[in-house]
Amino acid sequence: MNQLENIISDRGSRYSVSGGAAATRQEADALLKALKKNKKYAKATHNTWGMILPDGTPLKGDDGESGAGMVIVRMLEREALLGHVVVVTRWYGGKHLGGDRFRHVQDAVRAYLDAFQRGR
Repeated sequence: MNQLENIISDRGSRYSVSGGAAATRQEADALLKALKKNKKYAKATHNTWGMILPDGTPLKGDDGESGAGMVIVRMLEREALLGHVVVVTRWYGGKHLGGDRFRHVQDAVRAYLDAFQRGR
């Protein structure tokens, strides 16, 4: 599993991004389960994820951050990255971020793609 921790901080909220290869929903679920074995991630406010199956089917999970999973899916579509799940984790800092939370999800996914997808 690839991870970038504490990449964004805004008004007390902190973000990290993780991901890895996953050809099926079951493999994505296994990656999420492995991530949440770390108590820090298990206690996070949101573990939002998105992926596109090798057959082109998009899958997502908002985990209470409505609309954030689709932000991840759209970015993966633009990159034509299939069979890979990306998870954006947020620890809520006590202040609502409004629409900025979607920009932070985008920035987290971009950092992940820049760090881990160069060699594909």
